Amino acid sequence: MSTAPLPQLPPLYYLDNFRAVLDWVRERYSDMLSADETAFITCFSTLATPSQALLVRLIMRKGEHFRGSKLTYSEIGDTAHAAEPLCALGWLHTDAPMNLSTVFSLLRKDEILTQLDVAKASGSLGRTARSKAALLDVLTALEPDSEEPRRQPFRCWCPDSTEPLYSLTVNALCDRLRLMFFGNLNQTWAEFVLADLGIFRYEVVNIAAESRGFRCREDVDYYLHLHQSREAFEAGLPIPEVLKLIDVPASSNPYLRERHGKLMFRLARQLEREGACDMAFELYCACAYTGARQRRIRILESQGRYSECRALATQAQCNPESDTELQLVERALHRLNRKLGLPAERRAAEQPAARLDLLLPRPIHGSVERTVCEHLATPEAPVYYVENALISSLFGLLCWNAIFAPVPGAFFHPFHSGPVDLYSSDFRQRRADLFDECLGYLQTGGYKEIIRTHYVSKFGIQSPFVYWGLSQEILDLALHCLPPEHLHRWFDRLLRDIRANRAGMPDLIQFWPQEKRYRMIEVKGPGDRLQDNQRRWIAFCARHGMPVEVCHVQWLDA
Repeated sequence: MSTAPLPQLPPLYYLDNFRAVLDWVRERYSDMLSADETAFITCFSTLATPSQALLVRLIMRKGEHFRGSKLTYSEIGDTAHAAEPLCALGWLHTDAPMNLSTVFSLLRKDEILTQLDVAKASGSLGRTARSKAALLDVLTALEPDSEEPRRQPFRCWCPDSTEPLYSLTVNALCDRLRLMFFGNLNQTWAEFVLADLGIFRYEVVNIAAESRGFRCREDVDYYLHLHQSREAFEAGLPIPEVLKLIDVPASSNPYLRERHGKLMFRLARQLEREGACDMAFELYCACAYTGARQRRIRILESQGRYSECRALATQAQCNPESDTELQLVERALHRLNRKLGLPAERRAAEQPAARLDLLLPRPIHGSVERTVCEHLATPEAPVYYVENALISSLFGLLCWNAIFAPVPGAFFHPFHSGPVDLYSSDFRQRRADLFDECLGYLQTGGYKEIIRTHYVSKFGIQSPFVYWGLSQEILDLALHCLPPEHLHRWFDRLLRDIRANRAGMPDLIQFWPQEKRYRMIEVKGPGDRLQDNQRRWIAFCARHGMPVEVCHVQWLDA
């Protein structure tokens, strides 16, 4: 299928986007801006367009050092002239000190041998190295012994070079402005370009002027502190040192406390892997992040502290944080009762899903799911590989207005693919009336029209639920064959725990349009077993009389 050509962007599209961010931040965060940030926004607006454009080009590139010969932009013209006001403001430096490793990252190997003073002084030593990395090792060994590596401007490393080198000094300031705009550091300036090109489209939400990602400047500082602490951990800083950095959450912001808890959970998991279970247990006790209690149960059981473990598991069973935790603690209690010599707890027997066994030729190409799909399909009863896409998409289309409702704090910039509080425990509660209205259409019969209308009017817009690869054919068959009572139960289960329950659905669905019926099929190839989230979905469907089968495949040549 042919695709439409990408639109032609205006030459200064990136500058327009950067100006839009500055205007947005100045309008919504004026009370949180420092003197330096306010001065930057003000001074930037007074610069000539070429200087503005050059600075934005550099901000949007990777790194902080840029060779003048690599800065060629037709819409800017003479970059040396455009750089002069930026240097006068101190936003660019031409004499920033740097170490040998940084210089190596800026030069080709042949330039290193002909321009770098230490390489020329070493004579043939440098020429024996086969790569830049090997050459760096050789030349680093020739550096004068000192506690700190030698740092000097580029022109001192390469005295024969006449090329200017510009070093950007406002990266951290602009990252903070970007953080205020997006509410995170995961989204980059590329979001604007992808939207301008139509590659990503976002729902237009009426964002109130007071809606913003951070309540105060301290929230921004704390986000950056957690981000830097996580980077330090990933770079190898010992966990006790990381813990000294993050300690007790320094913010009442639920979003930031969640990030703090997630980092604590990661640290505890790493301690577990390293065998430091006592320390990991302490961290889990201090961590409210989802799954921390279950990890405590696992540690207690592994240490043979069965009575303590059973008490905690019983507590979790009475008030589980999710279906996932309930499933795991029920298994743990079964084991613990046996180990403690206690009678086994009576559990309601789950109605098993129907079983389908197939013996098929091994496919040369394609997955086992596709092979079963082709084998079972008939003209009267087509089969489709949908996995988690179909039910989730139907939910997203029906409840579009509830999901993208301008709830305070849920949206605060134009590039949200979904609400910020999507995984919060009160996500549904904050939109209760809207979700009740959407799900009510399943009873009145209006749901089909709403889903079809949104499929057309919202097609291609980013959504946390809708998979736009879903064809009109599958959509029509689903609306024709799936009872609204079943849709209501699925959607209600999704809303109970979105993070856990939007995965694990059966792989295939088969429709009998003439009979207005269907069946879902989970496919398992040789040696493959059901995952926990799949077991929960299949048990749910079986419990409510929804036709679901588990298909076990063996190959003829096995």
